[in-house]
Amino acid sequence: MTERRFLVPFLNIGHLLDHLVMLVFPTAVVALAREWHQSYSELLPLAVGSFIAFGAFAIPAGWLADHWSRYKTMLLFFFGIGGAMILTGFAQSPWQIAAGLTLTGAFAAIYHPVGIAMLVAVPQNMGRILGWNGLWGNLGLATAALITGALVEFVGWRAAFFVPGVVCIAAGVGFRLLVPNPGPVKKVSKSIGLHIDARMMARIFAIMLIATACGGIIFNSTTVSMPKVFDERLRALTQTSFGIGALVAGVYALAAFAQVLMGTLIDRTELRRLMIGVALVQVPLMFLAANLEGWAMLGVAVLMMLAVFGQIPLNDAIVGRYCADEYRARVLSVRYVISLGVAALAVPMIAALHATEGGFGNVFMVLGVLAAGMLCAAFFFPTRGELVAQMEKFSARAAA
Repeated sequence: MTERRFLVPFLNIGHLLDHLVMLVFPTAVVALAREWHQSYSELLPLAVGSFIAFGAFAIPAGWLADHWSRYKTMLLFFFGIGGAMILTGFAQSPWQIAAGLTLTGAFAAIYHPVGIAMLVAVPQNMGRILGWNGLWGNLGLATAALITGALVEFVGWRAAFFVPGVVCIAAGVGFRLLVPNPGPVKKVSKSIGLHIDARMMARIFAIMLIATACGGIIFNSTTVSMPKVFDERLRALTQTSFGIGALVAGVYALAAFAQVLMGTLIDRTELRRLMIGVALVQVPLMFLAANLEGWAMLGVAVLMMLAVFGQIPLNDAIVGRYCADEYRARVLSVRYVISLGVAALAVPMIAALHATEGGFGNVFMVLGVLAAGMLCAAFFFPTRGELVAQMEKFSARAAA
């Protein structure tokens, strides 16, 4: 446990930075659209490549971590996203911004399959560790909106890329100096499942991947669109980039604590009940958000993001609880390539629906339908009784 003294804090910092760099552009684009005299719907698709890479590169990252070194792959993450952000800050044209964002997404893809696998390597208090890690990730979302809004307002949009890039490289230096290399992952298990047979594992992961796909689109759609939603619907409260960033940051910061609560519940409550409860709350909130403005929209946004953020640790806990350690980075890479890959659909979907008469109202209606799909999948997740029976059967077979 000694080597985890600095490991867990740096993995938490990495989660914050991972989400921060991915959401700099969705806030900066509001000001960039004014400076370049182009519309939001024209410029937002420049981020599509970054979100595709954010998902697609998760699989090679997971494979590299399990076959080479999780530790060295995390070093590649810190230095890679830092360098890519700095390059993006030097962009002189839309295509250069798109290229820089795509490179950032490719390096950012490393974190979830590798960092989460390192976190859940020790099963004690896994839910609490995942909950606090999720809090740091969501504070990264909040920090992105706040810092980007401030830098754009008072310095310029390029600084919104330069400053986080330098911070990422500094974090990489700290990780290298303070976190010892734990060495390669030990190969001890003959199957992916941990005390569960192949049929039950297939059922668990099929449900998890459905929830992952729906949740990925919901998460990305809400976080990417929130600055623009507030720009349109909260004009009575603020009309500046910094003001919008501050409101978005406040919502994300409050909602981030949902993951700490969820982490505690994961250690004490049946996962199936938590999955059903979180999805059940999301459905009406999405439909409410479709037509609200002003303070009412702000209040619903807080509740909505509490439910969206609360979903995240559940899927990681499934992998940590039922998957053998030496396979976790690869299984997590599949989970995140689906989550983040389908999440890339959120950007063109938002751009297309925002251009329609209903605007963001149509976006939230679609998200409500996806939340309903996630709810349906949750009802098929195995009960605690089924899982206990599976583990007892597995143990009896091993003893024989």
